[in-house]
Order: sequence, then C-alpha cells, then structure tokens
Amino acid sequence: MSAEPLRVLVVDDEAPALDELQYLLGRDERVGEVHGTASPTEALRLLRQQEVDAVFLDVQMPGLSGIELAEVLAQFRTPPALVFVTAHDEHAVAAFDLDAVDYVLKPVREARLAEAVRRVLAAAPRAAEDADDQVAVERGGVTRFVPRSAIRYVEAEGDYARLHTADESHLVRVPLGQLELDWASAGFVRVHRSLLIALSYVEALRTDAGRTVVVVDGRDLTVSRRHARDLRALLVGRRA
Repeated sequence: MSAEPLRVLVVDDEAPALDELQYLLGRDERVGEVHGTASPTEALRLLRQQEVDAVFLDVQMPGLSGIELAEVLAQFRTPPALVFVTAHDEHAVAAFDLDAVDYVLKPVREARLAEAVRRVLAAAPRAAEDADDQVAVERGGVTRFVPRSAIRYVEAEGDYARLHTADESHLVRVPLGQLELDWASAGFVRVHRSLLIALSYVEALRTDAGRTVVVVDGRDLTVSRRHARDLRALLVGRRA
C-alpha cells in the first residue's frame, strides 16, 4: 500500500453505524477520503466511478449482504482491501475465505478501528500499484498501447476481437476465446458467444420478456440464456 492517505468506502445500512464509522475513520490521519453509503448496490456504482483502497462493510444488509458484495468485489481487476464491521461473529470464517484484511465487531472502538487501518496499510501491495497491462493495437500503420483497465467490453469479429473503451474501439487479431482465458483473472467474463465484458463496469442486469440485458458503462448488451445464470451469480454472489 502506498504512503498516500487511504481512500475508504464505508457500507452499512444502519445510519448511526454508518455515520460513526465515517467519523472515526475521518479522525485517523492515515485516512484521506472517506465515502459512505447505506446501499450495497450504490457501493458498486461508486466503485465503478472511483478507486478506493479499502471497503469497510457490514455483513447483514437487506438485498445484497456484505459477504455477497465482497464476492462481487473479488471479481474486480484490482479489488480493494476488505474489512468487515459487524455485530455478529459467525461470519468470520466466510469473511477470511474472501481474503478479508480484518473483522471488527460492533460496537466499534476507535483503537480497534485504528488497528484495522494498520492492517490495511500492512497488506500486500495491490495490483493497482503495478503498471497497468497494456494492449497493443494498430491503426493506420501506427501501434498504440491501450490500458486493459480502460476496456469496457469486447466483441468477436471472426478471428478478430473489437475492444471497446469509453469513446473508441480497436480491432485486434486475437480470438475472443483466447481473450476469455487470458483476461479471466482481470475480471472479464463471457456473457454471449460473441461478447466479453469487464465486471467492474457493470451498472445493472435486467430481464424483460425472457431477454436478459447487462448494462456496461451505459450500453445495453445482450446476455445469452446459457450465460445469464452464471453472470447473475457473479454479480450478486449467489446462485440465481
């Protein structure tokens, strides 16, 4: 972890607990930005828009639980450090199976929270600190390098693949199946025989009249029936 102040996101559906955690973390001189939300779904949206170093999250929340949210975050190319903050200790094993840095019981003491921050800082450096993987693309005889983290989704075009970023696309001579294998560890998943998406850019998943659509960076992309169940399981951390 770098020497820069930590960027932290707090997720807790109980307003008093959320406010308390934000206040205590804000008092720690090692912490810079502190964001908070009562909604796990909103947390995913925030994490798509900005990077954070650590997520402090409750376990038992309506809809998406803290454990389920952590399973989704584990699919990110650069997952943040996880600290579970809860009144219940029976989920500790599951939390550490998800490589949680710490497991803090409520009511939270400031000294105990400070120890959790220390453990976040002492954790192994995240992939975000390494140079981003670069993808070589060619246009008009000029070779450029596009950060893989900027790619939202990939479409198959025969033996080629078209990489889509926020505002442009690039054609590379690599089969989609090969990219699926090579980029799985970076959070890319197959949702259609001709489509690969980056989980970190997913905004929503919806089904209407039997047709499943995933929203990736504002774009509606069709999910095949055979991939819909697996994608939903990845996004909500449980089987549909």
